[in-house]
Parts: sequence; C-alpha cells; structure tokens
Amino acid sequence: MISLTDSQKIGIGLTGFGVFFLFFGMILFFDKALLAIGNILFVAGLAFVIGLERTFRFFFQKHKLKATSFFLGGVFVVLIGWPIIGVVLEVYGFFLLFRGFFPVIVGFIRRIPVLGSILNLPFISAYVDNSESNTMV
Repeated sequence: MISLTDSQKIGIGLTGFGVFFLFFGMILFFDKALLAIGNILFVAGLAFVIGLERTFRFFFQKHKLKATSFFLGGVFVVLIGWPIIGVVLEVYGFFLLFRGFFPVIVGFIRRIPVLGSILNLPFISAYVDNSESNTMV
C-alpha cells in the first residue's frame, strides 16, 4: 500500500475536483466559470501532490518551455474569458507536457483484463506501439 501524506491526500482531492470541474465545464458548453475553477484546482492539486518545488521544476524545464507556455497560456485565456480557444491551447500543452507519461499509462492499461486485450488487437497495437516509440524522445 502506498502511504500518502496529508498534503498529498488534499492534492489528490483538489486534482480530482479540478478534473471534474473541467469535464463539467466542457459538458455545459464551455462554461467560463467552471473551466476557470477546474484549472485553478487542477494546478493547485498538482502542486500539493508533488510539492511546489518539483511542480516548478517540472513545468519550467528548458525542453518543456513551449509546452508550459501553451498550457499556462490556455489557463490564462480561459480566465480572461475565451474558453474554447483556451481549452484548445491547454489540451495541446497538456499533451506536450505529459507525453513522456503516456507509455507508462499504456503499459498500465495493458495489464487491465478487458482494456489490455483491446490494446493488444493487431490494428490498435500497431498504432499504440508506434506512438510509444515516438514519445520516448
């Protein structure tokens, strides 16, 4: 069992609420207020889970500055009132930031009984394995 500190538990809760508000804001036709709350909660939750210093180091690595600018720029655009453009920028930045984690996620999903068998189908497996090799840069 993984032991979590109290601040990490709070961070997981904040991140979960942030994802919920982001999802709910998109369902309700890109509601500005819900998306803004979701963005703030997500970033704050991430800082609580991994710590402020590690969050800062993660976002501001030299090779991730483009991705960070898209992600945080998207958050800013949502906060000033253009939710659709902001979400597009955020999603692009999110994929650039976290593309190194996708092979780990795919490996984890492959161990889940039903989803693993779907990912091992020939036409899906070829695409997933190809995308894994491209993200290992």
